[in-house]
Amino acid sequence: MSTIGFLGLGRMGAPMAANLLAHVDTLLVHDLSQDAVDGLVAKGAEAAGSVAALGERCDIVFMSLPTPPIVRPAAKEIVSRGRPRILVDLSTSGPALAQELHDLLSPLGVASFDAPVSGGIRGAEQGTLAIMAGGPEALWPEVEPLLQRIGKPFYMGETPGAGQVMKLANNLLSLAAIATTAEAMTLGIKAGLDPARMIEVLNAGTGINSATRDKWPRAVLPRTFDFGFSAQLSLKDTRLALDEARAMGVPLPTGERLASLLDRTLATYGDDADFTEMAKVVEEDAGIDPQR
Repeated sequence: MSTIGFLGLGRMGAPMAANLLAHVDTLLVHDLSQDAVDGLVAKGAEAAGSVAALGERCDIVFMSLPTPPIVRPAAKEIVSRGRPRILVDLSTSGPALAQELHDLLSPLGVASFDAPVSGGIRGAEQGTLAIMAGGPEALWPEVEPLLQRIGKPFYMGETPGAGQVMKLANNLLSLAAIATTAEAMTLGIKAGLDPARMIEVLNAGTGINSATRDKWPRAVLPRTFDFGFSAQLSLKDTRLALDEARAMGVPLPTGERLASLLDRTLATYGDDADFTEMAKVVEEDAGIDPQR
């Protein structure tokens, strides 16, 4: 009998947990939001009641949490009264914390995997997330089939943080696509080109990227700026990448510029700003009314 735990039922965690339901014997869930827990219980999960209960009752526990300062104490609480065999961190919490969790859990006999995901809320709902995992190769055959229920897992190696480094590299490219697309689109708009036709052309040519393919049609062209990923979390991820790069002696000048643009986006549009609102900052710099 497999008893799996899932901590963190936010916009990403809830659909990931739901996709596991039909493939495990028992799924225990926990979140600060009772409504989120009730939503999963209505689908067939069982409420754990506490973070510590996940460690007491589960063989494998997944975490999907927003920031490293939340991940760290959560992991400690999970092992405070029990010992799951495996703890899988689906959060983007950085390679330094992945190493810290390994150092904390390994002496307790608990294996840790860092397995951050990419693909957004839609990917979480559809089970199509890209999952970048680092952890013990000997235990990968146990973890991989579960991860396959929430997306496409890629094993990056045994080094703690291997999955996190891959995720940070992915996020840098994704964010750079937004910023560069915003600049290219602003250039065309200022010249009088139709934005929708521009996206159509870019997606038929070599300028196609994740921003032109998804983010502009869904959130920028209709001026809703509701793609579903916050500028705050994007800035957190970018700073994690910059910290890791500095530790390795790798210059990331583009990453520095992206962090600055996100800082300005948050300062202008508030803490709840979507990361696609970076485009409005670029437009405003060019003298284009971002509220048009």
